[in-house]
Amino acid sequence: MTNPPNPQPVLDLIEAFRRSKTMFAAVSMGVFEALHEAPASAAELAARLGANADALGRLLDGCAALGLLRKHAGAYQNDAVAEAYLYGGSALSLRGYVRYSDEALYPMWGHLEDAVREGTHRWTQSFGLAGPIFSAFFRTDDAMRDFLMGMHGFGMLTSPKVVSAFDLSRFHRLVDLGGATGHLAMAACERYAELHAVVFDLPPAAALARQQVAKSRACDRMEVVSGDFFEDQLPEADLYYLGRILHDWTEGKIERLLARIWARLPEGGALLIGEKLLEEDGVGPPAANMQSLNMLIVTEGRERSLSEYAGLLRRAGFGAVEGRRTGVALDAILAVKAGLRGKL
Repeated sequence: MTNPPNPQPVLDLIEAFRRSKTMFAAVSMGVFEALHEAPASAAELAARLGANADALGRLLDGCAALGLLRKHAGAYQNDAVAEAYLYGGSALSLRGYVRYSDEALYPMWGHLEDAVREGTHRWTQSFGLAGPIFSAFFRTDDAMRDFLMGMHGFGMLTSPKVVSAFDLSRFHRLVDLGGATGHLAMAACERYAELHAVVFDLPPAAALARQQVAKSRACDRMEVVSGDFFEDQLPEADLYYLGRILHDWTEGKIERLLARIWARLPEGGALLIGEKLLEEDGVGPPAANMQSLNMLIVTEGRERSLSEYAGLLRRAGFGAVEGRRTGVALDAILAVKAGLRGKL
């Protein structure tokens, strides 16, 4: 080939997993917690963390090269991005989701070819767990809390954008179904001064939500209710929210959930959805395609385009449906039950 194309995209992908695993290992070993306390040399950290000093030095240098640490005169310290997102004590910490990515997703992605051949999740192949999704894997309170707090970090980045994608000021009572730590309800109530909100989730998540909601300046307009959105009566609302929920499930389960929401909404009420939207031809944004493969490996679901979500919503009885890209990891869709006058 006289003028071969630039090989950089292929070269970047060959080593992409190395960069991820470098960060995963540093989080797992407690590097960012140790360096939060004070800068330290590789030898000092190795003694504290029970590691080989030379090998740990290579890991630390790798983290510095990736922009996670700074190195000066042989001592390492957390960069601002690590302090914000990788140190477990930060309000924005993604540490829990990093650990989940390392301990659950990383092994399952090793079986991607089998998932593609069979069209099913990899929980059983990777861990011997019969059930899909999270209940079997998160069988301890610590594992569940770690995951939920990781998702809380994501939510602190995405929820303010989702609740500002549309003007929600006309709504009075929001119920966040599967609301986890309550980050969406907090963002909504802090933005809309007249809004009241309910975080609705299974008991283990609801207990953690109560702790987090209490920290919000709008906590007096929020409550937490335990329940299963597939089985229990949904709390009354004129606005429901589903964030990172629909992409977990088959169309049959989605239709069942949407029907329950539609039946509970008053005329003019709405459903707000937070999901990463695929382009209409299914290609891009890359993060949405990668997440769709992740759903194949982890759940029964997939990512969808706006028209695919609109089809599901209209079949459930919703009228106007509009989607907006937010610039963060979740886009926003608003679907209105017939009877509302005016624009979305």
